[in-house]
Amino acid sequence: MAEETRTERSDEVTMESAVPRVEAHSIVRGTVVRIDNEGVLVDIGAKSEGLIPPRELREEDTAHLQVGAEIDVYVMKVEQEEGNILLSKRRADALLAWDRVESAFREGRILHAMVVDRVKGGLVVDIGLRGFVPGSHVDLSQVKGRRFENLVGESIPLKVIEVDRERNRVILSHRQAVEEERARLREELFRTLREGDEREGVVRRIVDFGAFVDIGGVDALLPISEISWTYIKHPSEVLRRGQHIRVRVIKVDPQTGKISLSLKQVLPDPWTEVPHRYRIGEVVRGKVVRLAPSGAFVRLGDVDGFLPASEVAERRVSKLEEVLQPGQQIEAMIIELRPEQRRMVLSVRRLTRERERQQLMEYQQTQVHSGRVTIGDVAGDLLRQALQGGKESGEEPGSS
Repeated sequence: MAEETRTERSDEVTMESAVPRVEAHSIVRGTVVRIDNEGVLVDIGAKSEGLIPPRELREEDTAHLQVGAEIDVYVMKVEQEEGNILLSKRRADALLAWDRVESAFREGRILHAMVVDRVKGGLVVDIGLRGFVPGSHVDLSQVKGRRFENLVGESIPLKVIEVDRERNRVILSHRQAVEEERARLREELFRTLREGDEREGVVRRIVDFGAFVDIGGVDALLPISEISWTYIKHPSEVLRRGQHIRVRVIKVDPQTGKISLSLKQVLPDPWTEVPHRYRIGEVVRGKVVRLAPSGAFVRLGDVDGFLPASEVAERRVSKLEEVLQPGQQIEAMIIELRPEQRRMVLSVRRLTRERERQQLMEYQQTQVHSGRVTIGDVAGDLLRQALQGGKESGEEPGSS
């Protein structure tokens, strides 16, 4: 009998030694087994389950915790006699957050956290505890309206620049984190980018001479001449800030850190269809889009034709502005067509002359039919007209 008693006690000791001893003021991992008004019951592998009172839960814990979830908890109190264990998830989260922040500070790692508030002097972020980002350390270059308020609710990269656990103080820099990420992305981009590559980009800034497009952490220049196959006065006619576009890399210079892009080279070239749509001698109607000292550019659908100053009118025009204005609709004749050079030359003067000749022919034909003039009269008029036209153009009669 005594031997059996000793065996039972031995078994009890063995079972007790097999159960891990839970120490107060430590963090352990457990499994949620019950959730009710009294709190959350957690199995932490001890003789009895531990309880997290409602006051030791954060608001988001109450909304998201589920039975079966594994969580880290802080052991607040262990009552050895009754076996009750009091736990806190709030304190475990805070201690673990401090450990992560201090580790990131020592190693120079970048953290990502949600901006929860805009306060005087900067931003408040949730890094498992309250962190502060001074206004001078906030990068607003990519923020809509460049306003602090527009970052609230956004997850942003952060670099820890000061940690003081005793004073419950964590200072972070958004600007330093952004600069480091840009430098890393820039190095990677220049290592892999090749001329001719096509990339997706976002228009970050529009200037008079083009636009700057973010193609993966690096802002590359899209010159105004590479935005459209037709003339545009300003990039804002085609692009807007924040627009997603596909571009082709036309130049990469790692020495200067500059990248040039083209938008029009990823678009269909309208000049390939010009030979099928236009021919020399054809009369076209278009809009004057730009005046230059040498002539005017006329928009014909999705290509621009050139109207030389000498082909604007029969008389010599000293200032094109006296005859043409941007936005004006005109008719002209195609007198030269070289699609492979993306060149189309127009003439209003020759169209006017051709129409005058046609009108004269029509008038003289009506006179012949009415018997008022003879065929010889018509021939004489045509000869005189040809001679007069040669004099106006500077040609000698009979020259070819």
